[in-house]
This record gives sequence, structure tokens and C-alpha cells, in this order.
Amino acid sequence: MTVARVLVIGLDPTKIQGWDPEPVQTAMARGRARFDDHGIEADWCLVALDENPEETIVETLRRHDYGCVVIGGGIRKHEPLLEFFEKVVNLVRQHAPDAAIAFNSSPEDGADAALRWLS
Repeated sequence: MTVARVLVIGLDPTKIQGWDPEPVQTAMARGRARFDDHGIEADWCLVALDENPEETIVETLRRHDYGCVVIGGGIRKHEPLLEFFEKVVNLVRQHAPDAAIAFNSSPEDGADAALRWLS
């Protein structure tokens, strides 16, 4: 059985000032391993808000046909990023219209989020 490819879009923890990225990077590594455990090919698009994130997201969405796009909680949960979150959702709708959109609750459960939508 072939499982659709997944894209995870999130904030690059190494580019957030005043933050220790190591705990998030460790959690992301566990999250990547969960995709592997389920045999899901997953790409990661980590963006910095001050480095034209929309362009990076569009370029990444155009690389493959994705069955599901997981939008990370760092983008979704932080209220000052509401407008950016809306842009991300609409970029996915525009550039990957056949992809399901899922939301994780931590860097570790992206595979679970994607599996809710992949058949």
C-alpha cells in the first residue's frame, strides 16, 4: 500500500530569537521518526517569519503532490500570527488543492494528524 506524501509546515525553531531551539528540535526528530514508523514519506518546510515565508511555502508546495499538509501549532496557536496562519491555509488551498489540511498539537504528533486524513 502506498501512503500519500505529507508536508509539515512550521516555524524554524533556530530562527526564533530569545528561544532555546533544542527541545523543539528534539521533539521534531521524534515526530519525523513517527512518520518513518508509519511508512509515510514526509517533507518539512520550516520558515522564518522575517525571510519571506510565503515564498518558501509556495516553492515547497510545488515540489510534490501532497496528500496532506500538516500546519504546526507554532503557526496556528500564537494569536499574533493569526493573519499568517490564514495566509498559510490559503496558500495550501491554492497550491495543493487536493491535499487534506491537518493540524498537529506538538512537533511529535504530525504523523497522527496526517493519518486522520490519509486513506
